[in-house]
Amino acid sequence: MNPVQQAVVWLNDPLNWTNPGGILDRLGEHVSISATAVLLGCLVAWPLGLWLGHAGRGGGLVVLVSNLTLAVPTLALLTILPLTFLGFGRPAVVVALAVFAVPPLLANAYTGVRQVDPQTREAARGMGMTGTQVLGRVELPLAVPYLAAGFRTAAVQVVATAALATFVNGGGLGEIIRLGFGLSIAVGGGQILAGGLLVAGLAVGVELLFGLVERLVTPRPLRRAHRGAARRAADAVTGT
Repeated sequence: MNPVQQAVVWLNDPLNWTNPGGILDRLGEHVSISATAVLLGCLVAWPLGLWLGHAGRGGGLVVLVSNLTLAVPTLALLTILPLTFLGFGRPAVVVALAVFAVPPLLANAYTGVRQVDPQTREAARGMGMTGTQVLGRVELPLAVPYLAAGFRTAAVQVVATAALATFVNGGGLGEIIRLGFGLSIAVGGGQILAGGLLVAGLAVGVELLFGLVERLVTPRPLRRAHRGAARRAADAVTGT
């Protein structure tokens, strides 16, 4: 059988799904690692991006931080962090993936606040709102579609990259691929392909799910303008 046929046979074997260390176990690990990393990235990036956007300065800092985090390969972080107090395993993986999640979260949080109409901001101040109230009651609600866009991008990137966790004993769907490489290509080629398909399928599923969420939180009249601004934010981060 060729690798494609082997992958179909491997995926259709119920034992590969339900056995300890099977697909369901690895899928749970993968989702848990990815979710924790993205949430950690949100705790770091969103407050910073919202505050800089509210202050009206720091755009250069946002691009600098984003570019610095993108410049460091995730695999390099996964190699370095286990040598620290984090050790091998999930903590090092979560931190490395959180760093990878920061750029889109930070850029979209900053852009979301800066896209608020200055007249809306001035009207809120004219009503006697403090700076904190303007941020919490006016700017933050209007920035929600941008936060959702950044979350969507970060989640997809982290899910796709979390397969590398297997290199530092972090678990996840990458374990299926690694074990396949431990066999000869003739024997393990189907398992390698199946593992890759599972990671790709999960990433596509996350993209569709959070794409729907992003659409739901974006008012219909703002969707086209929002997509354009979010795309420009992503381009600024990647330097394209």
